[in-house]
Amino acid sequence: MRFLLICMLSLAPTLVATQDTQPTGIIEVEESAAQDAAIATRIRDILDELDGFDDVTVSVTSGIVTLRGSTLDGEAARRLNALASRVQGVVAIENEVTETTDVVERLNPAIARFMARLAQAIAFLPLLTIAVAVFVLVVLLGFLLARRAQPWDRLAPNAFIADIYRQILRLVFVVAAIVIALDILGATALLSTILGAAGIVGLAIGFAVRDTVENFIASVLLSIRQPFRPNDTIEIEGDIGKVIRLTSRATILLSFDGNHIRIPNATVFKSRIINYTRNDERRFLFELSVAPDTDLAMARQVALDTLHRLPFVLPSPVASAWVETVGDSTITLQMAGWIAQHETSFTLARSEAIRLTILAFEKAGIAMPEPTFRISGLDPLAPAQAQPVASPPRPQSSPAPHDVAATANQELERIVDKERAGQEDDDLLNREAPSE
Repeated sequence: MRFLLICMLSLAPTLVATQDTQPTGIIEVEESAAQDAAIATRIRDILDELDGFDDVTVSVTSGIVTLRGSTLDGEAARRLNALASRVQGVVAIENEVTETTDVVERLNPAIARFMARLAQAIAFLPLLTIAVAVFVLVVLLGFLLARRAQPWDRLAPNAFIADIYRQILRLVFVVAAIVIALDILGATALLSTILGAAGIVGLAIGFAVRDTVENFIASVLLSIRQPFRPNDTIEIEGDIGKVIRLTSRATILLSFDGNHIRIPNATVFKSRIINYTRNDERRFLFELSVAPDTDLAMARQVALDTLHRLPFVLPSPVASAWVETVGDSTITLQMAGWIAQHETSFTLARSEAIRLTILAFEKAGIAMPEPTFRISGLDPLAPAQAQPVASPPRPQSSPAPHDVAATANQELERIVDKERAGQEDDDLLNREAPSE
């Protein structure tokens, strides 16, 4: 008895679920074969108007509807209960419809849909051909306009910017061609989806190639601003050399050792640029140390007289000398002179100024002592150390300065001109363009 009670309780939810799918309401006593036939006819008419129920049979007995057969979709078979329950007079529904597994029956609808779409595509082909033809014509028009060199070369400061103008024009015509073609096809609503997807893809690509995009923008700005010219001697983050060219990716320098230095344009744009060539006058500096008991006014005057006598030192701006620092055993003098660096080598001029000033100090009796050190704790009975042999006196005559022409600089310029020859199309620098 207890086992029977447990089984009834376990089956209770199933019975409730089954009742939920059945018609509800009062069962009328007035039943007849005519009413059953009317119910069956009504359900058959409804199923005939719907797709997928061709193999479903309907029989009605005493208001109980029995559905048999098969459908292609299991969900459609389950919907038959709700459909049949809405017919007046239905007391209960016995749904014995199953999902078919016949391969032919399941493929026939797919083949039918494919053939219908193929027929629709063939009917749509003339309109599609017109849309494609219009798209091609608009795109070709944009490319032909972009290929014309004269207007873009006049508007752009260099060939790189002119090429960007051409790319923008091509892009505008391609977008216009897509809009016109979609409008012909009546699918302009698709354009917003395409643009949205393109925006998301462009954002993702922008984050992925952020450094490349930054470098490209820096190349555009540098080509417009022109902060240096070919053969200019510049310094960027400690790298010094002559400018060979500015490309769309990097600035190429020729170091004084003859090596190529490629610096990304993003780095060039954000860095401090020192241009040594823009101004012809350039100052050189050097230091000399003298003894603490030296007459500093006399030493300063000797240095100035020496610099003024040098033929490569410009009279204006005037040369200068001053006391820089005071050390433990020496006093340092700082000397400065100006040269025309396009004609005079900066390195050779500074070297000659140091050499001749040292000779002038020695001639004037100005001592330039070496650093001395006091050592304590030595044995007084130890033998005396050998004294250093004094160096022979230098000649007291005023020597002539050596040649300080900027021949090395001219050789570097020749190398730069040779490397630039035949590669003007890849160079963004223009000697005629305005500069910062």
